[in-house]
Amino acid sequence: MSDLVEHADTMQDHWWWRPGWRVGRHFHACHFTISPQTELVQLVQLYQQALRPFSGLDLIPTPWLHLTMQGFGFLDVLTDDQVADLEHAIRHRLARVPAPIVTFHRPVVRREAIYLPATPAEPIACVRHQVRAAIAEVLGQDHVELAPEQAGAFRPHVSVAYSNSTQAAGPIVDAVTEVDAPAVTVILDHVGLIEFHRDNRMYEWTRDVQVPIGH
Repeated sequence: MSDLVEHADTMQDHWWWRPGWRVGRHFHACHFTISPQTELVQLVQLYQQALRPFSGLDLIPTPWLHLTMQGFGFLDVLTDDQVADLEHAIRHRLARVPAPIVTFHRPVVRREAIYLPATPAEPIACVRHQVRAAIAEVLGQDHVELAPEQAGAFRPHVSVAYSNSTQAAGPIVDAVTEVDAPAVTVILDHVGLIEFHRDNRMYEWTRDVQVPIGH
């Protein structure tokens, strides 16, 4: 998880419909919601300012900034009791792990998004491990393995923009490389239990229950 990730040569549309998704369908997840992290938001906005000339990018508004961690399932699949049991199990487990302290600095241009890696990755992976353990406890291990984000390839990051078309990555790499921005270190002491959709070419949540980490 500490491996360096290289820039892509070409970007593609992020908004293809992944299995199970359709207009109007909502999803349960446990992600870090970033809007309360003022310094990190300012760093994101510095890079977004450099990316505004690119019509092939969808810049992520501050309310929807997040660090993807772990999905649970669609709202029309999980029952209210299952969701309540998951929240209880996650709260219990996350009270016993330290809040991650991580740094964000230079963005990476990948095929579908420009994002800021979180370093070191291990503290966030530790939180994610506990969330996955809670899913296994409540829903069963098979449900964890079928989750959209798989454990082995997990690289924690906060996306700055999504690609909405096929385009060369080089000019975008040049634009973000020219930005003079400081590194930002934050304490991620809460995760959000969120319900979100992607109807408007953006991940937008309609519910966000904050769960403390380490207390």
